[in-house]
Amino acid sequence: MQRRKFLKGAGIAVASAGLAAPAIAQTPTVKWRMATSWPKSLDTLYGSAAAMCERIAQITDGKFQVQVFAGGEIVPPLQVFDASANNTVECCHTLTSYFIGKNTAYAFDGGLPFGLNARQQASWLFYGGGLDMLRALFGKANLVPVPVGNVGVQMGGWFRKEINSVEDLKGLKFRIGGLGGMVFSKLGVVPQQIAASDIYSSLERGTIDAAEWIGPHDDEKLGFYKVAKFYYTPGWWEGSAQITSLVNKGAWEGLPKEFRIAYETAANEQMTMMLASYDAKNPAALRRLIAGGAEIRAFPRDVMDACFKASLETFDDLSNKNPDFKAIYEPWTKFANDSNAWFRLAEYRLDSARFSAPSR
Repeated sequence: MQRRKFLKGAGIAVASAGLAAPAIAQTPTVKWRMATSWPKSLDTLYGSAAAMCERIAQITDGKFQVQVFAGGEIVPPLQVFDASANNTVECCHTLTSYFIGKNTAYAFDGGLPFGLNARQQASWLFYGGGLDMLRALFGKANLVPVPVGNVGVQMGGWFRKEINSVEDLKGLKFRIGGLGGMVFSKLGVVPQQIAASDIYSSLERGTIDAAEWIGPHDDEKLGFYKVAKFYYTPGWWEGSAQITSLVNKGAWEGLPKEFRIAYETAANEQMTMMLASYDAKNPAALRRLIAGGAEIRAFPRDVMDACFKASLETFDDLSNKNPDFKAIYEPWTKFANDSNAWFRLAEYRLDSARFSAPSR
């Protein structure tokens, strides 16, 4: 609780540095709508969007109001990109990997298979030139991306049958989006992109054989363990799934500077708070899932090796086909290699020692 109070206070302090009281008082009230890709039941995703909008209003003394809507209330969950681009709404809250059909380079925003973890992703965005490259990319679609959170390493999903070899993947109908689906398709998987609210019914009817979402806390809420008992790890396709607010470029440029500062200040706060929320809630949810009959499985080593190889092949294919992908992939790869060398030296060694030690 003390930390939460500090973060809130820090957010106000940062905002106040750029938002002088007289400037706010003289600025006309601005009202926006934010369409999300999430049902209200997901307190970590939809809840984070709602918390961000609340903070924007607090920082601006109510002069900048952003009303948040669940997926389907204004537009379907997977149509929020277009709605923001054409200014049906001013902004959205989503995982941009959903939209790689428009441009595969959008995957760098959500996160690549076997890519950066949450801390590395933030480092790349804010200190490795990533955000500048992504804003140039999304700007072509009349959008401004604002990072608003991260869920961390995901689980590998819920399966009706065990996966013991690469052969078991062939013909598997798997709910998975983004580049992970493209990689899996090289191994015979039939990827399906389905919104969160429709995954359970698809599993229950047998329309799909397996589904991934995020991790224990959200997966428990959506009830997947009731219709598919094998719970796999890790979700190598999203070592950090970054959540992003896509803002209509014209609306963004039309905002007073003070309100743009408020928007990004609230977004930066959620970069910490969303990940902290998942890290706090997942352990207890995992225990409940196991008690409810979920059986934890790890993808076999040969499956992981095949997926890694297929991922690199996919990146090369996309670089050859899409100049936007290639332009980001080359500097991203250098950043990833340098960052991995440091994490391998320090973080990995300490974590390995801690996790292999006897429980306290």
